[in-house]
Amino acid sequence: MKQITILIADDDAEIADLIELHLDKEGYLCIKAMDGQAAVDAVIKYPIDLAILDIMMPRLDGYEVTRQIREKHHIPIIFLSAKSSDLDKITGLVRGADDYMTKPFNPMELVARVNAQLRRSLQFSQPAAIGKPVVAAGGVIINSEERTVLVNGNPIELTPKEFDILHLLASHPKKVYSSEHIFQQVWGDYYYDSNNTVMVHIRTLRKKLGDDMNKNKLIKTVWGVGYSFHG
Repeated sequence: MKQITILIADDDAEIADLIELHLDKEGYLCIKAMDGQAAVDAVIKYPIDLAILDIMMPRLDGYEVTRQIREKHHIPIIFLSAKSSDLDKITGLVRGADDYMTKPFNPMELVARVNAQLRRSLQFSQPAAIGKPVVAAGGVIINSEERTVLVNGNPIELTPKEFDILHLLASHPKKVYSSEHIFQQVWGDYYYDSNNTVMVHIRTLRKKLGDDMNKNKLIKTVWGVGYSFHG
C-alpha cells in the first residue's frame, strides 16, 4: 500500500513544521512549500494525495494555486488561513477548497479533518464505492469512473465535493436528502450545528449547472427538509 503524501503550503516555516510533526505521527509523508508557485510545482512533481494551503502566500495566493491544481487534479484541498470571517470561509469553499480552517488552529483538529477528507477521497477513488458508473437525467450525464459531467452535451468543471454531491442526488432522483445526510455521505464526517458548507456547495453547483437561470429546476430545495434532484 503506497504511503499517503500531503502537501503543506505555508510561508510560515514554524506552522508548516508543526503541521508536519503531527501528520508524520499519523504515518503521512509531507512535502512542504514556502510559496504558491512552489506548491503548484510540488503537485506536478510528486503524487500528492491532499493539499493544505495558506491563502496569503508569496508569488501565487492559495486561490490561484487551487485553480491550477483543479485544472488537472481532483485531490482534496484544505485552506488553513488567518482570514476568519464567514465571507472568507464561503469564498474559500466557492473557489474550490473542500474544507476551511482558521488560524490559530488545533493541530489535532486539522489531523482529524485531513483523515476525514482522505477517507472520502480514497472511497470515491474506487468505482464500486460510488454505484452506477453512468447516471443520466435531465440533460445531465455523470460518469463516476472518469468523474466527468456533461450538461446538454457540454462539459462542466466541478470540484470533487461538488461532483460527489451531484452524483449522490442524481443517483436517486426526487429523493430528499437533508444537509446532515449530504455532509455525512460526502465529507464522511459528523455534521455540526450552523454548518453552511453544504448550502455553499449547492449554491455553486447550481450556478455551474446553469440551474440558477432555470429557477433551480434540477436541484430543488425542500424547505425545512433538504435537497432533491429532478431530471
